[in-house]
Amino acid sequence: MHSNRNINDVYSTSGENRPMFLRQLSSFRPPFPPRVRPPFPPRSSPPFPSRVRPPFPPRGSPPLCRAPFGSSGPSCSHVPRFIPAPRPRWPTRGFPPPTTPGLPRPHPADHRVSSAGMLAPRGINPGDFGGSFRSFSSAVGMTMEHGHRDREPPHKRRRRAEEKNQGGGPRVGGAGQSEDDGFRREPRPNSKDGSRGRGTSRKKQKKEDAKKKTKAQKKQRQRDKTHSRREGKRPPGGRKESQPSSSGQQEDVKSLQRHWEDSPGRTGDTRPPGGVAAFDFSVMSYNILSQRLLQDNVYLYQHCPPGLLTWDQRLPNLLDEMRQHDADILCLQEVQEDHYENQIKPALQALGYQCEYKKRTGNKPDGCAVIFKTSRLSLLSSNPVEFFRLGDALLDRDNVGLVLLLRPNGAERRGADPSACLCVANTHLLYNPNRGDIKLAQLAILLAEIGRLSRLPDGSANPVVLCGDFNSTPRSPLYGFLTTGRLDYRGLQSSMVSGQKDSPTGRRVLKSPLWSHSLGINRQCRYEEDVPGAESSSGSTTAGGVICDLSVQDLATKAAAAAASSASIEHGLKLRSSYQHRLAPDGRPEITTFHSRTASTVDYILYTPESNDPPSLAGGRGLELLGRLSLVGKSEVVKVKGLPNRCHSSDHLPLLANFRFWC
Repeated sequence: MHSNRNINDVYSTSGENRPMFLRQLSSFRPPFPPRVRPPFPPRSSPPFPSRVRPPFPPRGSPPLCRAPFGSSGPSCSHVPRFIPAPRPRWPTRGFPPPTTPGLPRPHPADHRVSSAGMLAPRGINPGDFGGSFRSFSSAVGMTMEHGHRDREPPHKRRRRAEEKNQGGGPRVGGAGQSEDDGFRREPRPNSKDGSRGRGTSRKKQKKEDAKKKTKAQKKQRQRDKTHSRREGKRPPGGRKESQPSSSGQQEDVKSLQRHWEDSPGRTGDTRPPGGVAAFDFSVMSYNILSQRLLQDNVYLYQHCPPGLLTWDQRLPNLLDEMRQHDADILCLQEVQEDHYENQIKPALQALGYQCEYKKRTGNKPDGCAVIFKTSRLSLLSSNPVEFFRLGDALLDRDNVGLVLLLRPNGAERRGADPSACLCVANTHLLYNPNRGDIKLAQLAILLAEIGRLSRLPDGSANPVVLCGDFNSTPRSPLYGFLTTGRLDYRGLQSSMVSGQKDSPTGRRVLKSPLWSHSLGINRQCRYEEDVPGAESSSGSTTAGGVICDLSVQDLATKAAAAAASSASIEHGLKLRSSYQHRLAPDGRPEITTFHSRTASTVDYILYTPESNDPPSLAGGRGLELLGRLSLVGKSEVVKVKGLPNRCHSSDHLPLLANFRFWC
């Protein structure tokens, strides 16, 4: 066939017999005359390394499709028939270059970007065309030779023309190579609008580099400040910087600013007369948020990054808070049993604590713990309290309490009364805001147990510290019952007992009696067997057994008094809170818990104050509040992204108070 025919012979036909796309290209003349370039080096001595190909075709040879064609060849009958191709597109980054029909298409991986941003094929060997090869590019019916040259700034084109006129020729890159025949040149930097930079591209590039350098220096300074803050150092300027979150984003999360404040009612040393000794101790109450309960109620913590809610993230923070406050007595709620046995208990025992624990009844995973330092206190008795009563429709919940009797160490050496001890109780009452009747019944059982354990044979009582999560606000009837010792519940709706709701819901009204007589607890919140000389309710009699004559008015008065007393409950402790529940000086409410549904006070440290009032403590023994760790308001918690957060791993805040026991 025609396997040895030269390609120039194929295209050396008259203009009228040329294919359509060649006639169109032949009608175009470039605006600048072609310059003479040194011929392409012979194949015997390639100017490039063996494995490096030039980024664009060599120059100095007549173009492949210039008109008129060179030598004459065979008749046009041997010219292959070409099918007119669609109009070629402008060479653009990301699109393949135009190729000559009939020639093999180079593989896409065999393209390289030239110094002008064009894509030049590398799969065509210039030696196959009997001379040098010249690339072409076309768009909208025109052909441009060396588009990268036409894109050069005008002053560069003038300089090249002057060098040519002076006979200097093109500058060479060494070893007989022209500048354009060398290796690939670096592309010019892009301008902001995406076009190629021209005369001022270097200045713009310098500005961009300066901006990037400034930005990198700023980031480095930020990293240095963050590192110094993590090491416990304050960054320059005295301002505290935020720490990055677990998700990698910068969060302005700081630790809550809480300070120690003295008891407002304390005026100095109030040492009582006599040779009694003083024993100072600290108590901490903390709901640490059971991990199982967190997972069951995760909708309450949507404001918190998920990475901060894992137990591996929370446990170190919780233990760090306990170590930092270093309390003598810890009362913890929502302590998950497996975490307590495997992690919390061993960690606190290593710090010198003894741990007592009571798990909730049923299949509940958590419970309450009372933990104390063995170097300061000794355990006399540990008494778990279960509020569940089988067959009782009211007491059908699994909440629990724990009451300990603790004796200060070294009481004999200080000349203290050897019978003096502390009664420390811890509990977590039912959460349900609508069931205030259940909360009051649970509280009555706990108070009866506290009264039994704190009471001494001579009728006096040891001081009491009552801690816990009571799920009741400071303005609630339940809180008033704890601090005043009496509650009249006639007509009181069950949903309003705890103060968790602003308006009543449902129609459940408290009825008298609140709990069943089978419970064995009277309305004074004492066990029936503990009440000496219980009065008979049959009526008044004389010594001879004769019933006294009473008027109708006297009978009506007594009936009203009996009805009133039957709709009330009492207790004899008259506890006092170690917090005032209002922030000074603006009077905003303090909060101890925060999540997506509430921000309020439900945790308390209650104690029996010093008093010689017989209704409070028969023997006059009590505790003196020395100071406490301040609480915060809602706005302060909002600023630290709510609870839990990076610094505080529970939805409750720990309460801490110092007391003095005159024993």
